[in-house]
Amino acid sequence: MRPYVIVNVAVSADGKLSTRERRQVKISGADDFDRVDELKAGCDAIMVGIGTVLADDPSLTVKSDARIDARVRNGKPEHPVRIVVDSKGRTPPDAKILHKGPGLRIIAVSDLATDGDIAVLKQYAKVIHAGEDTVDLSILLEKLHGLGISRLMVEGGGTLIWGLLSAGLVDELLVFVGNIIIGGKDAPTLADGAGFISESDFISLKLENVLTIEEGVLFHWKVKNKGDE
Repeated sequence: MRPYVIVNVAVSADGKLSTRERRQVKISGADDFDRVDELKAGCDAIMVGIGTVLADDPSLTVKSDARIDARVRNGKPEHPVRIVVDSKGRTPPDAKILHKGPGLRIIAVSDLATDGDIAVLKQYAKVIHAGEDTVDLSILLEKLHGLGISRLMVEGGGTLIWGLLSAGLVDELLVFVGNIIIGGKDAPTLADGAGFISESDFISLKLENVLTIEEGVLFHWKVKNKGDE
């Protein structure tokens, strides 16, 4: 068993998550930020890769006081569980994700993480081991489900999203396409990684909805994983 996984990202019109230097770029505006906050408030946990933490230093907290109050009234913590996929245990001890707002944090590491780094991270977060050289995402999701996480939102980056998609672990994909072009063959995309070679391995999507938001477009897809009816 694993959580229901929703990937939510914003990309430029040419499909880039950020610049080639991995510098954070404002792609969407206030209306989309509010949509994302609502989605976040409706999930049990939010997950990002270590690259996103190092580049953007996100807090992954719910911003709306009304949504926080609604979560508390429903018996939930103020903020979803915040999860970092961090094979080598490189999450900085002063990262916002470890300090801003109350609630459980989880750092998922592989066997490459040192005992020293793990000891430091355990001061701020629950550390989960899953995998040898990299975090085994299937094992991680099983462990998260065992902790009561049934609805998981993923915000990036491209390497983590590729890993989840290629392993058949994504159920929905929400992509906001903004009205800018970033360019650069080395700029990160939605699904970085090895990539598929054979068309038979390509992942098919079922379009659920298309919505115009400000000067951009939100695409909502269901993912057709192998074995789905």
